Amino acid sequence: MAELEIRRVGYGHPDALLLIEEVQAEYVVRYGGRDETPLDPLMFEPPAGSFFVAYDGGRPVATGAWRRSDVAALGSAEAAEVKRMYVSPSARGRGLARRMLAHLEADVAAYGVDVVVLETGLAQPEAIALYESSGYVPIPAFGFYQDAPLSRCYARRLPTTT
Repeated sequence: MAELEIRRVGYGHPDALLLIEEVQAEYVVRYGGRDETPLDPLMFEPPAGSFFVAYDGGRPVATGAWRRSDVAALGSAEAAEVKRMYVSPSARGRGLARRMLAHLEADVAAYGVDVVVLETGLAQPEAIALYESSGYVPIPAFGFYQDAPLSRCYARRLPTTT
């Protein structure tokens, strides 16, 4: 693997759009349809959130994003929700998702938010394994898919530095 670089980009950046289409195609295979969660690109503009693309030797290979959320979890009234975690098939198995998740958590913490929430699904066992091994715990369902039987929601309190 060449030097991995994670860059903040706009939600409409061509590399972001390319990888978003890849993940949407994967959702069709795994769930039978695209993710229909309503998203406003402004949700991913600081300080409301951020969208990142990881580059391996200049090639876009992964995405991750977060947006502020009013989901009350782990005793916090405000959280950041992780969205659009994705690694291209050709780049899987090298720890990129774990690196992107750590990057997102550090960025969230820099904006003063200490709880991260996310939603994933049973058809993504590798994502569930990543989140659980990273300290995320199950929480009550929230969001667009809260009533979907395959949906699973998680949260993690970020370590504080004082």
